[in-house]
Amino acid sequence: MSVAVLGAGAFGTALAVALSAKGPVTLWGRRIEWQGQNPLLPGVVLPGGVSVTENLPDADILLVAVPAQAMGGFLSDHAPALDQRALVSCAKGIDLATGRSPARMLAEACPNATVAVLTGPSFAADIARGLPTALTLACADAEAGHRLQHALSTPVLRLYRTTDVTGAELGGALKNVIAIAAGVAIGAGLGDSARAAIITRGFAEMTRFAVAKGADPETLTGLSGLGDLILTATSEQSRNFRYGLSLGRAEAFDPHVTVEGAATARAVAAIAAREGIEMPVSTLIAGLAGGRLGVKQAVELLLARPLKEE
Repeated sequence: MSVAVLGAGAFGTALAVALSAKGPVTLWGRRIEWQGQNPLLPGVVLPGGVSVTENLPDADILLVAVPAQAMGGFLSDHAPALDQRALVSCAKGIDLATGRSPARMLAEACPNATVAVLTGPSFAADIARGLPTALTLACADAEAGHRLQHALSTPVLRLYRTTDVTGAELGGALKNVIAIAAGVAIGAGLGDSARAAIITRGFAEMTRFAVAKGADPETLTGLSGLGDLILTATSEQSRNFRYGLSLGRAEAFDPHVTVEGAATARAVAAIAAREGIEMPVSTLIAGLAGGRLGVKQAVELLLARPLKEE
């Protein structure tokens, strides 16, 4: 089966590099102004098996590595050309405008497509360098998921299969919010113990929200939930963690860097308030990211929460 990656950012480029070990891969981007090396992946040279194009490719499997907040516009432009294909969402987030996940947006816009999700603990630089990485491939159609698993796995990119698309996708989206909170804790000088508490309570929030949306709680304990949270909340390679560091230090953050967790926090807070789901950490991050709260006030609100059983 032919493979193409839609989205020539760092992660999309890294996936194209990794998958080219199995055969030719087409990498699509709207305005690609570089040749041979993506400046977002310093030192990574595109192998001969990757061809770059600005024309939407005709491939059997399309990995959609478009940011979650750009998915709506992307589908408005290209949905008819994507239908009846196998579409693998690689975005992690919740659309702020609609409250929908990327996979749901793909399924609604392309009703005849097979939709799957590729998610889990991974940094683009590691994947591009060929370092061992394990990810979750979620597809409601078990047979299609099995085919995609074998088509997209490589000797160093190991995919574990599940049919719980909701759990896998929400794990990848919500961990970004908690990673921001972990960064805030370190940036504000609250220490590693505070970060550990935020990661633990944040994971409880992630599970609570996902289960309310129909996910299997066991999915959140796997790569797409806990695994991704551990990576993203403990490494400065994570854009969301670095953004939280900047918030905690009251420093400016590069506006050109995509931080999916900021928009996702606002989307989650709105859904949680509407549906009565308790999400204190996510709600505070939404306030911080939206400029409605300062770090000192957010910490005071979190510490003032009622004492209760774990």
